[in-house]
Amino acid sequence: MAPPAGGGDPEVPAPAAERPPAPGPGSGPAAALSPAAGKVPQASAMKRSDPHHQHQRHRDGGEALVSPDGSVTEAPRTVKKQIQFADQKQEFNKRPTKIGRRSLSRSISQSSTDSYSSAASYTDSSDDETSPRDKQQKNSKGSSDFCVKNIKQAEFGRREIEIAEQEMPALMALRKRAQGEKPLAGAKIVGCTHITAQTAVLMETLGALGAQCRWAACNIYSTLNEVAAALAESGFPVFAWKGESEDDFWWCIDRCVNVEGWQPNMILDDGGDLTHWIYKKYPNMFKKIKGIVEESVTGVHRLYQLSKAGKLCVPAMNVNDSVTKQKFDNLYCCRESILDGLKRTTDMMFGGKQVVVCGYGEVGKGCCAALKAMGSIVYVTEIDPICALQACMDGFRLVKLNEVIRQVDIVITCTGNKNVVTREHLDRMKNSCIVCNMGHSNTEIDVASLRTPELTWERVRSQVDHVIWPDGKRIVLLAEGRLLNLSCSTVPTFVLSITATTQALALIELYNAPEGRYKQDVYLLPKKMDEYVASLHLPTFDAHLTELTDEQAKYLGLNKNGPFKPNYYRY
Repeated sequence: MAPPAGGGDPEVPAPAAERPPAPGPGSGPAAALSPAAGKVPQASAMKRSDPHHQHQRHRDGGEALVSPDGSVTEAPRTVKKQIQFADQKQEFNKRPTKIGRRSLSRSISQSSTDSYSSAASYTDSSDDETSPRDKQQKNSKGSSDFCVKNIKQAEFGRREIEIAEQEMPALMALRKRAQGEKPLAGAKIVGCTHITAQTAVLMETLGALGAQCRWAACNIYSTLNEVAAALAESGFPVFAWKGESEDDFWWCIDRCVNVEGWQPNMILDDGGDLTHWIYKKYPNMFKKIKGIVEESVTGVHRLYQLSKAGKLCVPAMNVNDSVTKQKFDNLYCCRESILDGLKRTTDMMFGGKQVVVCGYGEVGKGCCAALKAMGSIVYVTEIDPICALQACMDGFRLVKLNEVIRQVDIVITCTGNKNVVTREHLDRMKNSCIVCNMGHSNTEIDVASLRTPELTWERVRSQVDHVIWPDGKRIVLLAEGRLLNLSCSTVPTFVLSITATTQALALIELYNAPEGRYKQDVYLLPKKMDEYVASLHLPTFDAHLTELTDEQAKYLGLNKNGPFKPNYYRY
């Protein structure tokens, strides 16, 4: 596949070299390219191996060898190559000049709306300045009920989805087992999650189980354009592209919800934005909605707030705090993806670097473990004394952010809170400090405080900005304070298989639950389902579970088939 126009630097021809004409026989192009012509080190060997030989400079700049008998001979000259930049400059001038939001030094307002593709996505259509909202696109079936960057990238997206399927054994097994029963027949699911190849496998699984789906992205930078195109080509109404503006973001959600002749009866949310939009714009829809499945700390927090205020009018399933989500996605996924995101964006070496990680929940634990293993000096900030003690016992120094902000090389937030890193902290950071966020929302770093006239923003590469102070100090801000791993790199597919399977089972449970089982409150996934999700992934490792004997099960007071732990058990 030829790379898309504007997707990378132009290919620069090999620089030409000037070769001064060498007198005598054997000169010419053939001699200049022959292996013998390159054996310059002989003169150097003569100088060093024979102490009787001395060398001196000729007046014309050449080097001479003086023998013991006084005779002087000219040493072989090293042919110096002078690089010519004329062709290269001409090639550079041929490149189309970008204007507006593609300029090298971007204005503050432009920086937040640029559309860039991460290293994970090779379908960046940055040359095409036309908003997908202004395009008229149709898939091969003639449908135009979608809005993606470029429907022509569907073939590439399909290949990515096929690769993801190989690393998502539980979802594929669930698709195979429940396909005949169609447990989601009649379900109309509106979703707002990261649109990646892994999400596509989930959506197609829900479709195979009988559901109709409409989807938008929960993050303006995490959509893989080719995957969105593949889903649109397959008939899924998808409204998302990488680099949406804030207005685009809410427009896409509205297009998923507000459609004539179709009303959702289930919500799958990541961050709570979709739920918030329906509450704000279409509250009457909740009369037909059976339940909400939420997978992020931020979204779950919003649901608990609604429940406490008596405004939650449908049952909600808290997937984030299920064991299979929290202990695997939050911990193991972030342990691997934090390094990937930082390396792709900054090319930084981690050994010896001083890093402060704000928050020591499951995400923080994963980040700290990865950075410590790479030789970084890791500090932790924490408000919870239990998590704080865990950090201390794991060998990390617990500090307040103010104590280390002047000396650290990297600042990582993963608290789910707001204004964890304030303008005061940003002002005190050292030059070239890297600032990034591993939490779901973009509220942890006070990026808005950096959009002031005295500070200059420069786009360095995709998702990397220099914010420059008047004295020349600069910080490196990644993904404008949004989720680093899904904005700037990728995440391990196998771990997402665990989360996606948990989401699918939660949707099946809420949709098929008899009336009265779940009230207007927030629930955790039943322990039995957590164990079932885990068991579906064990065959990948050729793992063999030990089975309890009847006597052992009776002694422990357990069913031989589980659940094996009480709900209050902390894994």
